[in-house]
Amino acid sequence: MEARLAEAQQAIDAHLAHVLAPFGDGDVAQAMRHASKGGKRLRACLVLESARLHGVSQDAAIWPATAIEAMHAYSLVHDDLPCMDDDSERRGQPTVHVQWDEMTAVLTGDALQALAFELVTHPEVGDAEIRADLALTLARSAGGQGMVLGQALDMAAERPGAQLSLEQISVLQAGKTGALFEWSAAAGARMAGADPAPLTRYAAAMGQAFQIHDDVIDVTGDATAAGKAVGKDAAAGKATFVSLLGLDGARARATALVDDAVAALSVYGEDAATLQRIARFAISRDN
Repeated sequence: MEARLAEAQQAIDAHLAHVLAPFGDGDVAQAMRHASKGGKRLRACLVLESARLHGVSQDAAIWPATAIEAMHAYSLVHDDLPCMDDDSERRGQPTVHVQWDEMTAVLTGDALQALAFELVTHPEVGDAEIRADLALTLARSAGGQGMVLGQALDMAAERPGAQLSLEQISVLQAGKTGALFEWSAAAGARMAGADPAPLTRYAAAMGQAFQIHDDVIDVTGDATAAGKAVGKDAAAGKATFVSLLGLDGARARATALVDDAVAALSVYGEDAATLQRIARFAISRDN
């Protein structure tokens, strides 16, 4: 699995460099490269593995795989802004608004989001119907019914006196984190005209497990290893899976969710072994 992740990282890094080359060397272009650099490339790996599972070539799949990383990078740039989570470090480097300024950060996020749709609709992805379906589902996953909704709920949860239930946190994280995971895992099936339901179920469970483990890292992790600040949720009195379930309870729930994710892939047999290992990785990482 580590080898597949490394391959995905190298492929995405190379393709991002290729598609960003025409953007020049202005502040926004430099900030786009800065913001999209590094990370686990887990979402891209899900796209590539989903495509491999359905016989879709990497030459076609690299475009939506790079698109989801551009979309994810945009979300991080905006999430880090002072009006949001106000973070100064991301992936072990200064956040965009710290390295440049808030105006550049807003424009950089906007440009990365637009780039995601440019990439997912590239002719090499497939015929017009496939590209339209990927673009439509990406818009829904990233927008006001998905990631943006989750972020809005997350910000509302930080208001004084706000106390979320476990169900409410699950809904929040299904949007903020899970929606892009689900799109990524289903992309290969959509490109092949296959049923995306098993991979959607897989990613929904894995995405929640991933977020629970993020909550665990925020309590137990090291800022250097995580590449970002830790301990912020507790300091803000924010309700999380850990605050409601305790560390042991949160870890147990994450493990059960990963088991559910792995079970959802049973229809693919041994062909889905890498995706199963990715789910296990989601709750064993340190960043």
